[in-house]
Amino acid sequence: MVALKIRDDLTAGALREWARKQTRGRPAARAYAIANVLEGASRAEAARGVGMER
Repeated sequence: MVALKIRDDLTAGALREWARKQTRGRPAARAYAIANVLEGASRAEAARGVGMER
């Protein structure tokens, strides 16, 4: 399976700030997972960290 490229025009901090303002859980969880990947976590670790599966 080919992984999708993660955008890098937003910082991990900006993604977390956006996620905190969300009222829906799934988009917020995805944003937190992407922020974790931008800070060096593997995609699998990031997904598990927010209760998702890769």
